[in-house]
Amino acid sequence: MTDSSIIRAAAVQIAPDLASRAGTMERVLNAIAEAAAKGAKLAVFPETFVPWYPYFSFVLPPVLSGREHLRLYEQAVVVPSAETEAVAAAARRHAMVIVLGVNERDHGSLYNTQLIFDADGSLRLKRRKLTPTFHERMIWGQGDGAGLKVVDTAVGKVGALACWEHYNPLARYALMAQHEQIHVAQFPGSLVGPIFAEQIEVTIRHHALESGCFVVNSTGWLTEEQIASVTPDTGLQNALRGGCMTAIVGPEGRHVVPPLTSGEGILIADLDLGLITKRKRMMDSVGHYARPELLHLVLDPRPAQPLHLDGAFPSQPETGSPSDGRPDLLADESDAGSADRASDQRTAILRRAAV
Repeated sequence: MTDSSIIRAAAVQIAPDLASRAGTMERVLNAIAEAAAKGAKLAVFPETFVPWYPYFSFVLPPVLSGREHLRLYEQAVVVPSAETEAVAAAARRHAMVIVLGVNERDHGSLYNTQLIFDADGSLRLKRRKLTPTFHERMIWGQGDGAGLKVVDTAVGKVGALACWEHYNPLARYALMAQHEQIHVAQFPGSLVGPIFAEQIEVTIRHHALESGCFVVNSTGWLTEEQIASVTPDTGLQNALRGGCMTAIVGPEGRHVVPPLTSGEGILIADLDLGLITKRKRMMDSVGHYARPELLHLVLDPRPAQPLHLDGAFPSQPETGSPSDGRPDLLADESDAGSADRASDQRTAILRRAAV
């Protein structure tokens, strides 16, 4: 991808099907086809859109959320699966990069996961949200540094963060330092109210300006009927409205097209990657404007695993060995003896000094 490339991007704001994963997947594939018909080569969907964002966890107390939590387990996405294969096939068919948020099920845990499919259908990145926010901590496990990665795709260097990960400056800097050209942001939408939309806008515009990249952000949408299905409490229903800010922002921190803050729709915008160099000529926060000898980030990119198999077993000693089949015992005794001798020598030196 050259600096002069023009990329047509689509930011999708639609409602999920709160009843079934299959219903939401149908909406995803239809939106991909619609974006492709408009010439898009990049399509971005909201946070954990498949099967749906766990809105219930924001309005139900934990003691009452078990049924919905289990239903989310049943409908969650395994990677790989028929659902991921369907998205990969759509990416190949339309030669499109697709970024999809899913509730990923990995055995007994759920994760807030972002999937980046390249235009050839390959899964270029599977990353998990580092720290679920507030009510989300009852729903999802934690991600790790292996997902803080910018990947080369048919539309350029793409990085992704979910929701309040954008409030973690070090997470953002990890992607900035890898020179992302297009940053994908995903938020749930239909949550908290207008103040959430304002905060989203501030966050994504600042990242675009600071990073000198394009930001394509997608939020979800709930209909009034869906809101009522999540909770019949009219007071709590207000917590499931607003908070939508589907937007495409350029390297100068400005909206490329007017944002979508209510209803369903697909934003389409052309991204001129040449604007990235124009911005970074003045301020490259990970280049000529950085002082890495004073301030730098250390990232542990290793995936977090509960079990590590060494695979190396000590050779068995010969029969009759005084270690009785425990080679480590000889090493321990040898070390202990050396330590005792060293202690005796230090004691002798101290005594001579005292005399």
